[in-house]
Amino acid sequence: MKKVAFITGASRGIGRATAIAFARAGFDIAISARTLESGEEFEHSVRKADGRPLDGSLNATATEARELGAQVQVLRMDLLDSGSVQQAAQQVLQHFGRIDVLINNAVYQGADLNQTFMELQPDTLERIAQGYILAPFLLTRAVMPAMLEQGAGVVINITSAAGESDPPVAADRGGWGYAYGAGKAAVSRLSGILSRELGEQGIQAFTVNPGVITTETLKETIGDKGVLALSNQTAPPELPAAVFVWLATDVAAWDYQFRTINAQSFAREKGIAADCN
Repeated sequence: MKKVAFITGASRGIGRATAIAFARAGFDIAISARTLESGEEFEHSVRKADGRPLDGSLNATATEARELGAQVQVLRMDLLDSGSVQQAAQQVLQHFGRIDVLINNAVYQGADLNQTFMELQPDTLERIAQGYILAPFLLTRAVMPAMLEQGAGVVINITSAAGESDPPVAADRGGWGYAYGAGKAAVSRLSGILSRELGEQGIQAFTVNPGVITTETLKETIGDKGVLALSNQTAPPELPAAVFVWLATDVAAWDYQFRTINAQSFAREKGIAADCN
């Protein structure tokens, strides 16, 4: 029986690359996001400069993964809707009967995400709490009984520098705001709890900081000139995806729990290459 990886936020960016990487590694996959078809519009989303939605969709990701031989389940899931999150987990378990790897990649990306402290409103923090704390908790909690029954399971949570340190400059000058920093700080704490409490029952959990990744969102946020200026500090989405596969499949991965793994330096250390084909 093939193993199953469930990747959230898989319509584009790191999530899409991760789905393709696990399909290439021989997994069947479940993928979720809000965008089933390219061009769909949603409240609280990053857009192109002309107002159009970003490119990418779950169905496009699924087509690529199926060409690699994977069975793919496509699920529309909204992090800001707890019922949607819980239903997605139930559907994956009903369809495949198991989940071996959970990648908590999806995040809330509203335009208010990095407002300055004095501009920040309570409703933004409510969305952060829902998207960065409650949704990953609900999803992980929903799949955990199946992982425990299997006697094995891997959970990978995606953090960022904002969850690990203070911003280099103020939010209105290119740094991150309190809302995003608080959300990612919460993400950074989940894996260690899972490993400490459930590790003896076969659960492995990892916290990974991808670094600056040239996703569609980054390109629209900082533009081509910004990407060029950061070129020596960036990596394609396929690089963290390759790191996730290594963590989920290599027997040596156990030793990399209880820390934040910086994907780009880790890939260099382990000789992990991004497959961009």
